Amino acid sequence: MDLFPFFTRQYFVHVDDTVPQKIVVHKDGPRGVHFRRAGPRQRVYFDSDEVHACIVTCGGLCPGLNTVIREIVCGLYHMYGVKKVLGIDGGYKGFYAKNTVHLNPKVVNDIHKRGGTILGTSRGGHDTSKIVDSIQDRGINQVYIIGGDGTQRGAAVIFEEIRRRGLKVSVAGIPKTIDNDIPVIDKSFGFDTAVEEAQRAINAAHVEADSIENGIGLVKLMGRYSGFIAMYATLASRDVDCCLIPESPFYLEGPGGLFEYIEKRLKENGHMVIVIAEGAGQELLSESIQSMTLKDASGNKLLQDVGLWISQRIKVCHMDSTWNISMTCAMMQILHT
Repeated sequence: MDLFPFFTRQYFVHVDDTVPQKIVVHKDGPRGVHFRRAGPRQRVYFDSDEVHACIVTCGGLCPGLNTVIREIVCGLYHMYGVKKVLGIDGGYKGFYAKNTVHLNPKVVNDIHKRGGTILGTSRGGHDTSKIVDSIQDRGINQVYIIGGDGTQRGAAVIFEEIRRRGLKVSVAGIPKTIDNDIPVIDKSFGFDTAVEEAQRAINAAHVEADSIENGIGLVKLMGRYSGFIAMYATLASRDVDCCLIPESPFYLEGPGGLFEYIEKRLKENGHMVIVIAEGAGQELLSESIQSMTLKDASGNKLLQDVGLWISQRIKVCHMDSTWNISMTCAMMQILHT
């Protein structure tokens, strides 16, 4: 007698299951923003034998990209019996450059141990008409797009063009952000690795600052509009005296300013370490530096180098003092300024 069925229960997510963005809402207010819960559905919309899926990675690199590719391929193959999966080589441009890689569990078996992305990546190159033409010509009916803000904006445009043409194609956007700036979910992939690597930079800055009189270690970390990496790295370290993030404006001079705090810490401890997210203090830079509206190929605004700017301000405003500052960035390069 087979007892196995008695100890297992198939679990499906109901189509109306949602996750609220805010747990507490006011009785007389709106219900709030909800997101559909991910997970297996009881009704499968595609016949496994007819599925022709593709995966593309776009934008900058992020730890875990190959792991995501591997899990999509293995999940499609082992859980749903999908045998035809294409990898688009070189980002969005790969759709109409005819660059593809056939993917299966054997091909992706060990890729999670490597950095980068086996599919290659690029910024820009978003010709919507050509991309959808390629999807249509190849008979692709599931598109998995891994990328950040610019990539997902492109995915939305691709989906609208697919819907306009009346094609039976599903588009799944997988957010790639090392900054962990996605509501509702706990962590985005790559975030833990970023925080771990930030510890090395903080440790290097602390060692150098502690080795000289009135040493100041300045560590600039990733975080365009959110300070999760900087904040988590600070909380994980006992060596950080001050953490500056985009969510909390700060000022340099006057009572309660950064300069006053630096002076206080140096008198107390003889050295200090400052961690700053790359997007912090941008409003201060726009006041002192001619504002630029340059964007990268993905449409993201190029930020000013707040680490270099604040280190120069500290030196200029305290040329007569004995403050010594070194700047460390997340790429582990130490600049003696």
